[in-house]
Amino acid sequence: MSKIKSDILIIGAGPTGLFAVFEAGLLGLKCHLIDALPKPGGQCTELYPKKPIFDIPGTPEILAGKLVENLMEQIKPFDPGYTLSESADELIKNDDGSFDVITNRGTVHNSKVVAIAGGLGSFEPRKPSIENISNYEGNGVEFMIKDPSIFRDKNVVISGGGDSALDWTIELQKIASKITLIHRRSEFRGAFDSVEKVQKLKNKGLVTVITPAEVVGLNGLQVLDSLVIKQNNNYIDYKTDYFVPLFGLTPKLGKLQDWGLNIEKNSILVNNSLDYQTNIPGIFAIGDINTYPGKLKLILCGFHEATLMCQAAFKIIHPTKKNILKYTTVTGIDGFDGSKKKSQSTIIKSIT
Repeated sequence: MSKIKSDILIIGAGPTGLFAVFEAGLLGLKCHLIDALPKPGGQCTELYPKKPIFDIPGTPEILAGKLVENLMEQIKPFDPGYTLSESADELIKNDDGSFDVITNRGTVHNSKVVAIAGGLGSFEPRKPSIENISNYEGNGVEFMIKDPSIFRDKNVVISGGGDSALDWTIELQKIASKITLIHRRSEFRGAFDSVEKVQKLKNKGLVTVITPAEVVGLNGLQVLDSLVIKQNNNYIDYKTDYFVPLFGLTPKLGKLQDWGLNIEKNSILVNNSLDYQTNIPGIFAIGDINTYPGKLKLILCGFHEATLMCQAAFKIIHPTKKNILKYTTVTGIDGFDGSKKKSQSTIIKSIT
């Protein structure tokens, strides 16, 4: 069985996991990331890409989505690998001290160090309590949009009142034959420009908005054919090819709970006085997924934890090598792709 090999396997491609790639790269360590979501960024990408963050050092204000874009650009020279839309399920400790991590789709990863940076855990979509909805999953019901192209020239109904529902309504109306947005309230809670865009699309007849209303039933033999929509105590049979309920995500530790890690209040206990290592040597937990006395669930704290984790990981991966702390202002950055970034050289020269 072929294995995807790396120095550090990072579980979770949110901001903390992404920054860990950068810090590892400075030490010459190669990283691979696993994430259950279809694209990097974690909550920042999936839940609030257009919301501003005000506590990133040196950055008075930055949109969450832009922060992810910047991190992706920052780690680009270190060429990380990605396994997306898969979750880490099984952990195996090998005789040589390395770990095998097997995903829910059977992908096997091998590394000397595992860094769990799963934010609040792997995210699972909140599913509406509609009878027999699980029967239609993958047959007309999609809880997450992984491949927008499947909606091309299709009749699509999106349900939800937040940024995700608004943004996907805007995007899918470009390719779907018909797009309908349903929300149980008349008011939407999302970015101002997204609400305005949907309003304009509705005014132009490009999007149908049904509020206040909710989907209460599904019909179809094996494949979804129509929805039952409840509005003002009236029930409407509504034809559709796809139903996409976007009610947010629920964080869960999932199979990580079976790895023998010390868990405290749904978080992974680490030794913060040293390097954020768990009770299993070689496995670290950084970012919002870990806990220790004085823990703060802030992105900037995750960046700090990632930095110290990488220093400790270097000692595990290269036990006989001495790591001398280098400053990027002096040494610059040497990318794995051959790129180099350096500050302007200084010279010693008299001025006559």
